[in-house]
Amino acid sequence: MLRLTLLAACIVLTLAPSAGAQAYKTPRTALGQPDLQGLWDNDSMTRLQRPKAFKALVATPEEVAAFEGKGFARFDKVIAPVNPDEPAPPPDGVTDDDRFERPQGLARVRGEPRSSQIVDPADGRLPYTPSAKAAAEKALADEEVYDDPEARPFDERCLLGGGGGVAAPIINRHHILIVQTAEHVVLFGEQNHEARIVRMKNRTPLPAAIRPWMGDSVGRWDGDTLVVETTGLSPNDRWRWNAGDWIMLTTRAKIVERFRRIAADEILYTFEVDDPGAYTQVWRGEHPMRATSVPIFEYACHEGNYALTNILAGGRVKDREAGAAPAAAR
Repeated sequence: MLRLTLLAACIVLTLAPSAGAQAYKTPRTALGQPDLQGLWDNDSMTRLQRPKAFKALVATPEEVAAFEGKGFARFDKVIAPVNPDEPAPPPDGVTDDDRFERPQGLARVRGEPRSSQIVDPADGRLPYTPSAKAAAEKALADEEVYDDPEARPFDERCLLGGGGGVAAPIINRHHILIVQTAEHVVLFGEQNHEARIVRMKNRTPLPAAIRPWMGDSVGRWDGDTLVVETTGLSPNDRWRWNAGDWIMLTTRAKIVERFRRIAADEILYTFEVDDPGAYTQVWRGEHPMRATSVPIFEYACHEGNYALTNILAGGRVKDREAGAAPAAAR
């Protein structure tokens, strides 16, 4: 009996959480809401879809070392040395996926290095319908369209940030300011200074004829978690660009996001996309947002970007060059 009592006591002590392992207690605003306010950064090497270099959602130490090492080496070779006294990088040296600060490495969720933001399906890939997949592949092949200003990307037209900015779901790397009031939560993105206003009190859906950029977002509190449901996407808000992928969203899409502060310096952001117009199933993702002290800066862009004139003119030059090229060389 004594042995059984001692064994039971040992099991209880083993399973009991330590003081340091107790659940984080989310602070409250002056209004009593869970406090998500402040500046957050979701930068990482983890992309929406899983690259072929990884076998599963949680990367192995060997995969982490190889993938992060390649990213750090690229930065050190192509970006870090750039200064006025050095030669310009080669034409193919800098890509849209490069940033001018040292990469953050793969995102960590609950301490796990993640190979993709997508957690379901298990393969970490977008579950496109056959027709949507064909459309996405065509969009990727036709990426550089110079015939129409409205065919250019959101960020180039100064409408939204890259990849849709703070539009749901937030899948690209961004600097995000969160502000809370009694009736609204505002998600403000640095790039192209877009602001998504989440209605917390008036939850009446917008009329079907009103389809704003970034859709219609309504929110509620579920304990310490902010739950935001977005519907009514504009038919012009069809594609989101993310590190080599075109992500399709149709007007039938319903996107549910959850923001939960799990540490003083971290929000766990999760989302699910239900869009039968483009996908065979609901797909889900998650990634962390980290507190940052780097301020948001003014972004010099505006609708009617004058640079579009030169961009489209450059397209005409390419057309003329292609027309003058020998047929055998085409």
